Amino acid sequence: MTLHPILLAAVVAVAASPAAAAPPTVKAADAWCRAAPAGALAAGCYVTLTASAEDRLVAVETAAADHGEIHTMSMTDGIMRMRRLANGLVLPAGKAVALRPGAEHLMIIAPRQPLVAGGTVPLTLRFAKSPALVLKAPIRPVPALGVAQGRGAR
Repeated sequence: MTLHPILLAAVVAVAASPAAAAPPTVKAADAWCRAAPAGALAAGCYVTLTASAEDRLVAVETAAADHGEIHTMSMTDGIMRMRRLANGLVLPAGKAVALRPGAEHLMIIAPRQPLVAGGTVPLTLRFAKSPALVLKAPIRPVPALGVAQGRGAR
């Protein structure tokens, strides 16, 4: 039995092509939000993200506040400045990206209720390529000023 040349070429092409790549994913670890009192204008949330392929965190949503934003902080002329990352945050393939106090972080704007230590904040993280992640971030108390700055009792 002989195979038609076009059919043979198609079989060879399929056999030689790489298997379909797995869809990209992002894993989250150590998510948490900082406690905030009633009337607070905003609160910070933090998480470590690791993407399987290069991706971008493009949005954060939560039912606990009016809306969420992705922010960065930088020191300019001795003044700490915070700004919204309108284009989101790049997540390099295979590299853990820690969103943490004093650096890139999530801001939830106009919390709908006090964020009390021991509770949780629902967060939905949206990415350019990967499926959304739904998290329940525990609320942690605000550390004492000296502890937060690494100047505990001597």
